[in-house]
Amino acid sequence: MNTHEVTNQVPPFLGQHFLTDDAPLRESVERWAGPDALADLAPLGALAGTEEAQEHGRLADANVPLLRTYDARGNRVDEVEFHPSWHWLMTQAVGAGLTAEPWTAPAGTGAHVRRAAGFVLWSRVEAGHGCPVSMTYAAGSALRHDRTLGDRWLPALASRQYDFGIRPVAQKAGAISGMGMTEKQGGSDVRANTTRATPTPGGPLPGETYRLTGHKWFCSAPMSDVFLVLAQAPGGLTCFVVPRALDDGTRNAFALQRLKDKLGNHSNASSEVELDGTWGSRLGDEGRGVRTIIDMVGATRLDCILGSTATMRDAVSRALHHARHRTAFGALLVDQPLMRNVLADLALESEAATLLGLRLAHAVDTGETELARLGVALGKFWVCKRTAPMVAEALECLGGNGYVEENGLARLYREAPLNSIWEGSGNVNALDVIRAVTREPTTLEALTKELHQVRGRSAELDAHVDSALAQARSLDPASPAAAFGARSVVEALAVALQGALLVQHSPGPVADAFVASRIGGRRGHTFGSLDVDLAGATSSIIERAG
Repeated sequence: MNTHEVTNQVPPFLGQHFLTDDAPLRESVERWAGPDALADLAPLGALAGTEEAQEHGRLADANVPLLRTYDARGNRVDEVEFHPSWHWLMTQAVGAGLTAEPWTAPAGTGAHVRRAAGFVLWSRVEAGHGCPVSMTYAAGSALRHDRTLGDRWLPALASRQYDFGIRPVAQKAGAISGMGMTEKQGGSDVRANTTRATPTPGGPLPGETYRLTGHKWFCSAPMSDVFLVLAQAPGGLTCFVVPRALDDGTRNAFALQRLKDKLGNHSNASSEVELDGTWGSRLGDEGRGVRTIIDMVGATRLDCILGSTATMRDAVSRALHHARHRTAFGALLVDQPLMRNVLADLALESEAATLLGLRLAHAVDTGETELARLGVALGKFWVCKRTAPMVAEALECLGGNGYVEENGLARLYREAPLNSIWEGSGNVNALDVIRAVTREPTTLEALTKELHQVRGRSAELDAHVDSALAQARSLDPASPAAAFGARSVVEALAVALQGALLVQHSPGPVADAFVASRIGGRRGHTFGSLDVDLAGATSSIIERAG
């Protein structure tokens, strides 16, 4: 007997077309960006599923970046060395226009939806390099408001050429942006920042120049060309544009103290940075730092939703792939009733996240500022919170094989909590929703209008929408009860928005099952606990999931 004969093992998860096989994503692109955008994204969707791309994703994660503080002659260089696969992934992402390009595109072209879908597709290959891609996209939203700094940096940040290395922006075919907001004593409370900014006229940068001194606790992608940094100027917390290289070729003071040993992806270099007389150009007015970067925060939070959507989609796709090829107890897993319950439930969660993320990108395209303001905060809380338990359940579909790194789900599970923490934890986003609802009532009006698009099509959804809106309208920001109950209000509004989008745009079995399970209560507390009367919908839900 040959004990090493391999039987009943699942073939590698390769050869899928990540756009063609993802009906909710494909339909959303065509609906909100048009057929040209769909055709433009097709090569990226095909490439993402190839063995070449998947292997580069694996290698980038397996080979951690290395910090080089000094060169061979003892000169301080503060550089990070990446595996070649990292650069390959970045080349494809930048080449597909996933950075700041939408901020330079003409209105009405669906540029943000196209870019959002591309970000979902390519994040499925490897999540870590999505961090600098996302920050470069987000930086464009802030820089476009300053003509001098925008003219200097936006063309490079919107370029489709990846040009690695610390050099003046005028010498680069393309540039990448990072940011330095949080400090060890404050975290999300950026107003507690202690980094100081001293006005220093006549510096080597355009605009109003300052020297910055302080420490940044989290500075992801430190090999970026430019950073948006918060520091305390004489007039209060202010935003600054800080390049790594000055125009004469010398390097700005930017000392990398260490790289973080963190949970999640291993490919991205998260660092601590010491600023000591570092040159920066002021972006916006003194004391208006938070207001200046608010668009950037909204953009990065949108990418948190999209990145989590990508993680969800890859998890359910891998679970489906395994279930369609693995036999247990005399039948394929995909034909086992309880496994079908699990797979359908996971697919519902994935589709709801996809529609929400792309609808919010469409709001950016169409200038629906109030809807984007509230919807992004809702989605950032809810979708990112749902990712970790969803991926854990998908991993369990593979049994012990899911716990082995080479099968892909373990890497997704390590990554799953990240977006719920980055750009504000769950509490920060929940409180931001309460702040928006009570201080910016036009945001709730915009959400109400969106929810009422499907008024009368589902009695259960209508009742839930009425209840959720009533909770939101009754909030008293001065009462401790508003903060204490913030999460329940956010959950109700987020599920209402997902339900309304599914009812409006998804096939009946998908929308009905989502409303019945998430709103009507016909589901238990874990994935795979859909009520028995929803069993008839699982075939169409699973088939639609790919």
